[in-house]
Amino acid sequence: MQLLPNDKDIGWVPYVWLVYLLALPINAYFLRTSALQWAAIVVSMAAFLFLYFRAYWVDGRQLLWVIGLIAALGVALVPINPSAGVYFIFAAAFAGKVERAATGVWVLGSVLAVLLAEITLLGFLLYFGIYLGALTLVIGTVNMYYGLRHRDRKKLWRAQEEIQHLAQIAERERIARDLHDVLGHTLSVIILKSELASKIADADPARAVQEIRDVERISRDALAQVRATIQGYHARSLQAEAEQATVALEAAGVKVCCEFAPADIPAAHEGVLALALREAVTNVIRHAKATSCTLSLQSVPGGCQLEIRDDGCGRLSPEGSGLSGMRQRVEALGGKLQRDVAAGTRLLITLPEVLR
Repeated sequence: MQLLPNDKDIGWVPYVWLVYLLALPINAYFLRTSALQWAAIVVSMAAFLFLYFRAYWVDGRQLLWVIGLIAALGVALVPINPSAGVYFIFAAAFAGKVERAATGVWVLGSVLAVLLAEITLLGFLLYFGIYLGALTLVIGTVNMYYGLRHRDRKKLWRAQEEIQHLAQIAERERIARDLHDVLGHTLSVIILKSELASKIADADPARAVQEIRDVERISRDALAQVRATIQGYHARSLQAEAEQATVALEAAGVKVCCEFAPADIPAAHEGVLALALREAVTNVIRHAKATSCTLSLQSVPGGCQLEIRDDGCGRLSPEGSGLSGMRQRVEALGGKLQRDVAAGTRLLITLPEVLR
């Protein structure tokens, strides 16, 4: 049977404190103790051991009952063996395990009051009462202090576990958003090029072969991007993403105007803009039915702006996971995403300047 819980803060120390229990048989040996009194001492020690180890497993009202019963052993045994006062010390020590500090103070005060009342009624010497009372008070107070510290550490551990759990959830959501952006765009390009190769296979075999080779190259690139995404970074620059977006749009029959002004953009901002550009272009290819699209990047006072504008059938519809993820990334950097569907669709992403 396991006597103590699996708690590294408890460890093996409770076994050491049981050495104080030896005071009862040692004192009984030197006093005139009858067989009946010996039996009472042995029974009380057995009952105490049960209550002692039980106290480490219970809390709340059950713990208060255990403390009360241990103190009751002291009340019953002190008249025949003064060393039974150690029961009061053990009862006071468990006051530190009480969850509420106010209740712990009340328990310690009650044990101390019962101890002093009994010593007074039995007529023990004053120094014995002072010694036993002081020891009970000091041990109870110290245990209450360390009990409070232990509960604070437990709260901190639970908070750290919760933070770790939330961080894991956030990381899964980040990977899900990034994979959606990476694969959604790339698979759209693969589909377009595969359809084009299928249509021109008979009329222009050489062009069809070239398109299939592009599909192979894009697929390999997508695999590399997925691996990079899982590792938490994106190797493709914003300029490279713009070039890939131009190829994808032209493959879909959309006329592209790309106007990227030179800009000194931090790596974190560039990664967010690259993913936003990819998601926006994917939406143009899939849903807009556009004939032209303008991609522009420019520096503005206090930051930079990325604009994606098409002449397709824009409509104000609920944001999907792609656009929602885009907005979350932008706002996480202190930026702003605006969507206008009055004439086609216009996405304007503004990111603030990073102070260096």
